[in-house]
Amino acid sequence: MRQAKSTAPRGHARQIKKTGLSPLAAVSLVLVMLAGGAAVWLQMSGPPERGPGAPAVVVKLSPPPQPAAPAPPPAQAKAPEAKAPEAAPAAPATVKAPEAAPPEATPAAPAIAKAPEAAPAPAPAAERAPPPAAKPIAAAPPPPESAKRAAPPRRAPAPATKALVPVTAGGGLRPAPDPALVEQTRLGLLPRVSPDGRKAWQTYARPFDTGDRRPRLAIIISGLGLSGAATEAAIQRLPGAVTLSFAPYAKGLAQWIALARAAGHEVLLDLPMEPLNFPANDPGPHTLLTSLTAAQNKVRLHWLLGRVTGYVGVVNRMGSRFTTSESHVRPVLKELGQRGLLFVDSRSSLHSVAARMAGEVGLPRAINNRFIDAEVSRAAIDTRLKEIERIAKTAGYAVGIGSAFPVTIDRLQRWVQTLEGKGLALAPVSALVNTQGN
Repeated sequence: MRQAKSTAPRGHARQIKKTGLSPLAAVSLVLVMLAGGAAVWLQMSGPPERGPGAPAVVVKLSPPPQPAAPAPPPAQAKAPEAKAPEAAPAAPATVKAPEAAPPEATPAAPAIAKAPEAAPAPAPAAERAPPPAAKPIAAAPPPPESAKRAAPPRRAPAPATKALVPVTAGGGLRPAPDPALVEQTRLGLLPRVSPDGRKAWQTYARPFDTGDRRPRLAIIISGLGLSGAATEAAIQRLPGAVTLSFAPYAKGLAQWIALARAAGHEVLLDLPMEPLNFPANDPGPHTLLTSLTAAQNKVRLHWLLGRVTGYVGVVNRMGSRFTTSESHVRPVLKELGQRGLLFVDSRSSLHSVAARMAGEVGLPRAINNRFIDAEVSRAAIDTRLKEIERIAKTAGYAVGIGSAFPVTIDRLQRWVQTLEGKGLALAPVSALVNTQGN
């Protein structure tokens, strides 16, 4: 085949020379012959080489037109998307809008419905958006109003819980303070005898059956209010017949006394007096001192008495030196008597003249017989309690003073349960006024 192609033009050139044609005609003839030869070559050589692959090429080329055909639909899909973008900004706006302005969420809902198809990422948000959009659209206004209406009920209980502070005493005790039994001074409310003759030591006393002929025992727990745990234990764990005495320096003193009286306890106030080893042993500020004049001690006494109301009287705290000085004790006891209070001589000194002088000035008084926890141990406390029992059975009356130590409270709890079987009566200290010898 290749040899035939190469020899044919040469043969034609020879024939042209024989015929005597012009060069231009000869060139044209050669070109025609070359074109014809090329056509023959294409027909004869092209198909054999591409024949098997040509149909495949045609088949492969036919699919591209098919994707081109669907191209118009995406163009149509893009057309709505062109509108969707306008709604698309609204969609994010509507996602935030339900919180700020629920009414605008209504037009955004349809746009969100189409958005998941175009953007799969926001689909979960769009799926959540329709439910709130459907419900809040109609109920959007009510929630804010209901929220506003719900707010007052939540605030209403708060004041109610804060108001649960006892202001009157229960357990058979009269309310305190009684307006007729106090006077307003620059140092606070001071006790006084009422115009009709009533006195604090009788009005604020715990009721007691004076017809009970059994020997009487009075227990006083002093120094309360300085330790919250000890004070609460004394109030809650000891029976109401136990008298409680509070330190004038305690925080929340009025509330402690109110709680004590609500539990049925008769209340005293600790009265700090100068001990022998003062100032190494200092009962606290406003202590009554032998180095001060009667007028100065009276001012201190008023400050101490003005800390709170509702107590029946005072018990001296320390005072081993002060209670042995007649010139200093007398003005104090006289002032207490004029204010309708009782006085308990703790007998911090065996040489105390306070009980005797109280009788001389007409001040109701009681006398301590034993410090029940001078030694803080079970055995020592139990021994002192037995001594108090013996004194009561012998003299008919006995007083014991202790502190709010855990062991003291524990032994007292057990001890008071045995008194009924022993024929003894636990009484408030006011029930023993003026019953003991000096």
